[in-house]
Amino acid sequence: MNFWYPEFPLRRLPTIVGITAAGALFAGLYGALHDQISYSISEEYFTKLKFYQFAYANFGWPPRLFAAEVGVLATWWFGLVGGWLLARLGLAELWISGRRSCMLRVFTLAATIAAAVGALGVLAAVVRIQLAGLNGWQEWQTGLRLHDPRAFVIVAYLHVASYFGGLLGLTGAAVYVHRKRRELVDVR
Repeated sequence: MNFWYPEFPLRRLPTIVGITAAGALFAGLYGALHDQISYSISEEYFTKLKFYQFAYANFGWPPRLFAAEVGVLATWWFGLVGGWLLARLGLAELWISGRRSCMLRVFTLAATIAAAVGALGVLAAVVRIQLAGLNGWQEWQTGLRLHDPRAFVIVAYLHVASYFGGLLGLTGAAVYVHRKRRELVDVR
């Protein structure tokens, strides 16, 4: 199997497309939930930053619903790419033997790692604020006229850590798929 050039049996294409679509859906749902938690910590992160970044998608929905939409728009593409990569690494073959349970396990593993790293980001923000205060964030506080800069900084750290966690989660899922695929090959 050539990883970069899509060389696979054509009969496997529907499975690969299905896994890719499931990855996008799973990541979008994760993003919606993630941004509901983020919104609970700092509404200002959304009302004074994210809602402007995603203004093109504002349909006039209530802020919480718009925050969920922002989460979907910010993450679905990562799941699309991740789903395709995992399918190509062997998840499409595992699908045959393990059906949906393996795919669910892989996506849950990736999401769990992303969430754990995001939580570490929150912890890092709290520690940083305890040790150094809000030094370095005055420009943000002034420019955005923040009322609760502490919460804003915590959510900023959460979001950056969550993106990094997404990469680590995808890596962990890829290792899992690779190992399971080797087990499947060894059994044959």
